[in-house]
Amino acid sequence: MIDQAKIFVSSGKGGDGMVAFRREKFEPHGGPYGGDGGKGGDVILRVNPKMSTLIQFTKKVHFKAEPGRKGGTSNKTGRSADDVIIEVPPGTVVRDAETAELLADLLKPTDTVVVAKGGRGGRGNSRFATANAQAPRFAEKGAPGEERWIQLELRLIADVGIVGVPNAGKSTLLSVISNARPKIAPYPFTTLEPNLGVVEYDGDDLVFADIPGLVEGAHMGVGLGHSFLRHVTRTHLLIHLLDGMGDDPLADFNQINMELALYDEALGRRPQIVAFNKIDQPEAQERWPAIQTELKSRGIEPIAISAAGRLHVTDLLQRAFREHAALPEDAAVPEAVMPVYELPPEEVVFEVAKIGDGEYRVTGKRIERAARLTYWDYEEAVLRFQRTLDFLGVTEALRNAGVQEGDTVYIGDNALEWSD
Repeated sequence: MIDQAKIFVSSGKGGDGMVAFRREKFEPHGGPYGGDGGKGGDVILRVNPKMSTLIQFTKKVHFKAEPGRKGGTSNKTGRSADDVIIEVPPGTVVRDAETAELLADLLKPTDTVVVAKGGRGGRGNSRFATANAQAPRFAEKGAPGEERWIQLELRLIADVGIVGVPNAGKSTLLSVISNARPKIAPYPFTTLEPNLGVVEYDGDDLVFADIPGLVEGAHMGVGLGHSFLRHVTRTHLLIHLLDGMGDDPLADFNQINMELALYDEALGRRPQIVAFNKIDQPEAQERWPAIQTELKSRGIEPIAISAAGRLHVTDLLQRAFREHAALPEDAAVPEAVMPVYELPPEEVVFEVAKIGDGEYRVTGKRIERAARLTYWDYEEAVLRFQRTLDFLGVTEALRNAGVQEGDTVYIGDNALEWSD
């Protein structure tokens, strides 16, 4: 199963505004008539409940939306571009690949998140008409789109997770209690990816997940530990399966619990049912009384089963359904399950730095955006940008920094000659 992917998303640029004037037979000097540009397409992730893997992203990793159309004459707005919809399976965690910021945690079929927002269409010149400037000869460029690499991570959504050391019998148990058909063999690490199975009992059903065997150091990624452990975080309840034929089942029990807690503190407190497997074997039968006594002394009520021999498996299922039903509704996933939205940083903030002899750079999200939207070929647009500098306090800051007539000021990708 492919449960991690990295993709590049790029939204569409907004369409440019139009500079036009009304020219009709009886109105040769009509007013501004240029329309707005259309909005660029968004890139959106949407849950498809029929998907269960991220394998499609091994074939395609670049997703780009179209730009909006340019505004037209007669105040016609350009057509907005269609959004690009990328379908992902339920349980997909979305992060910014560069900052690791959590963008969304997509669980339900209705969950969506915009990972790259299309640029706003530029305003046509008719938008800038005022009583004092009735024929503006400039418009606005469309805003650029957004682009970023994002990391997708699939975490299985299961009600009950089966954990334990390699070869404890987890896959065998899942195959016995559900319609799942995982690979089974009598040696460690047969299961290299999680398996899901739907278990029906007494008119109810739960999804069980067979989590591949955990080893010491799993919380640090040893033995692909991170790949396995992240799937456990989705489960409400754990069945901790002990290998009755292992070298030291109690030591295995302690080690697995430690790995769970070290990976995620909440996992260490996740409700568990401890099942001692392979009780149909004579050696396991001899060990059982001592292990049962020790676990009971810790306040744990274990159950002895044989997954392969189907011994007491029904008792285990009854207990799992009973304990799952008794869990509070909010006992599930430790992470946020809906898209996480944060307020953008204050856009008015800017910085002025002298970068050379007669050279200055102005940085700031809002002022750089204003520069991108400006038509530098139009004198009126340049004057409007100058007023923006004055309003934001950039002009005063540049003068305080020592800017002189003829110096070069860099704003975004633009190199401007300073003039008072």
